[in-house]
Formats: sequence, C-alpha cells, structure tokens
Amino acid sequence: MDMDFKQLAVAIQAIAEEKNLPEDVVKEVVEQALAAAYRRDYGDREQEVRVNMNLQSGEVDAYVMKEVVNKVEDPETQISALEARKTNKFAKLGDMVEQHEKVESFGRVAAQTAKQVILQRLREAEREVVLAEYEDKIGTIVNAMVSRVEGNIVRLELGKAQGIMPRSEQIQGERYYPSQRLKVFLKDVERGPRGPQLVVSRGNKEFIELLFRSEVPEMDAGAVEIKGISREAGVRSKIAVASNVQGVDPVGTFVGGHGTRVNAVVSEVGEQEKIDIVVWTENITEYIMNALSPTKVNRVSIDEAGKRAKVYVPEDQLSIAIGRGGQNVRLASKLVGYELDIEAEKAPQLDGEVNTVELPKQPKLKRKEALESSLLDAIEEHGQ
Repeated sequence: MDMDFKQLAVAIQAIAEEKNLPEDVVKEVVEQALAAAYRRDYGDREQEVRVNMNLQSGEVDAYVMKEVVNKVEDPETQISALEARKTNKFAKLGDMVEQHEKVESFGRVAAQTAKQVILQRLREAEREVVLAEYEDKIGTIVNAMVSRVEGNIVRLELGKAQGIMPRSEQIQGERYYPSQRLKVFLKDVERGPRGPQLVVSRGNKEFIELLFRSEVPEMDAGAVEIKGISREAGVRSKIAVASNVQGVDPVGTFVGGHGTRVNAVVSEVGEQEKIDIVVWTENITEYIMNALSPTKVNRVSIDEAGKRAKVYVPEDQLSIAIGRGGQNVRLASKLVGYELDIEAEKAPQLDGEVNTVELPKQPKLKRKEALESSLLDAIEEHGQ
C-alpha cells in the first residue's frame, strides 16, 4: 500500500477544518509522521530527518542530516565534501549538512507507521488546542451540559472538552441529571490520558461573585465592589459589599429594585440558599455587628492579637446570632476573619436620671376606735 501524497494533502486541509485545528499544526503533525516513515524505508531510526510537504502539489521533500567526510563509509549518515559543497559551498569536514532527497512513495509498513503516528499526534494536537482554549477561561463562568452522574461525581460536556464536578464543588441538595444545562465556574484544567479534563464548580464563593457581577453593572464601573464572601453552598451565603462613590447605597445596589438582582442570583443557585448582603467597613467592630445580621448586637470586645472577638447580644437574640447548627456565627467569622464568641446579656439600663414629682402628703385615716372616741367627746362638749 503506497501512500498517495496528493490525497494526503487534501486530507490535511479537511482534518484541519473538521477538528478546528490550525492548518499549519496539522501539516507539522503529518510531516513528523512522514519523517518517521522515511527513516523506516530509507534510513535508520536514529537518523535526523526533516520533511516538508507542499499542500498545493502534494510533493514531499526530505532533508537528511549528514556529516561531511573525506571518504564516505556510511551513505545514510555521511556525505563527501565534494557532494556537500554542491549545495553549500562553505561546507567543511566535520560539519553537519542537510542533503535533499525527493520522496516519491513509502512502502506498506512505512505508510502504516505514518498513519498511526498521524492519528496519535492529531489527538495530542487537538488536546493542546482545547487546553489552550479553556486555560484562557479559567476563573470564568461557562455553560455546560450534564452527560452522566457517577456516584458523587457529575460529568459534563463543555463544547469539545469534558468536565467533572466533584461532590465538594456541588451545591448541597441540588440534583443533577443527564442533558441538564448548567452554568458552572471553570476552576482548573487538568491533562489526562483521555484528553483535557476541566474541573468545574457551582459550590465555591467565586461562582456567587461572578453571578452578581453579571447582574450588577456598577461593579464593572467601579462604583461598588464585593469585599468578601463566606458560603455554605445550598444553605447560606454572606456577602460584604462597599461603595466607592459617595451617595451610592451598596446593599441596595446589589439587592436591586424589588430584589430583582439578588433574586436572579438565587434563582441560579437555588431558593434554598439564603443570601445575606451586609455593609463592609474598616471599623472591625461595626463590621462584626453587620456580619452577624440580622442579629441585634449590644457590644463587641476585640482581641486584635488573637484575632478573636466576644460579641454580647440580648438574651432573646442569642439563638439568632448563633444560627441553626452554629451557621450564622460560623459564616460571620469567616467573613470578618475573626473567631467570634457569642454571649447573652440582659438589656443594659438606660443612663440618666429619672425626674420624679413628689405629691403632697395625704392625712392618714384614723382607726375606727379613734374616730368613735373623738365623736363622743364632741357630743359631750356640745351638751354642756
């Protein structure tokens, strides 16, 4: 089976278009395979050979590296000085020069070898192109479709690449099924034996941030920004926001009119996940009080060195401050970067004096016996 170079040239252009590969990449792969075939048919495996193929005519030229010598003992690796100077007049003894060889065809074994190398190298080239495409998208949200669910791992299709979403990157309580379309955060690109594999997430805090960025154009304008996020995916998230423009309400900007912006994010991550949006401030005491929202806080005692804070709340606010399973205080701690200890205390007394009005003393009522005695005395005096 001889190799038809003209058909091969046409195939290169078709493969490049079909696999969305640059034509020069496919051409390079084929030329490497042809060099391997040439070594098998005309030289040896250690020989240094370069092949060039003309995609228009299908002609193949081989260039074999040979050492310039006085007397040729091995024609496959050596060339005489006289022959070498026909193409390179500066060639001297000991130099390595390229000798041009016209290639008309390869034998059956060499052709089969070339075919195998081409297929292998094309797969590798395709993987590299996919890797290059998706490496530029790391840290962004991309569209994906669930292909299958294997235990705790969700496998997805992202164009020409395959993605996986481990259990740790999923939203708690969210169900996945084949053909389901999802937005996912592209976390990393890994090289695997079966091609590039994309690691995606819906459960990390970056996913929440990018969802808000798509809903809040003021973020791109620099008017507002997200300062911090703590998240337990599928349950609750706390987001600290700040304004960089005087008069702009950061919380209102992220919530949106009638809650449209925050509701759009909730609809993507699931209504079971509650999102608290609080104001960020450099004052750590105020920041802690905001982070514990919706808890009402009496006062905060800060331990800067130990990165701890003791938070005092009214007795009726203790359960709210801690949250179910300690969730509220846990997320607030992650958000502010301080270990928070919650303590209940009675409501503090109001400072200041209380003005009182002293009423005039009323005469005390006499006992019954005293009244009767006074009455008898009055009657006797009157009778006299």
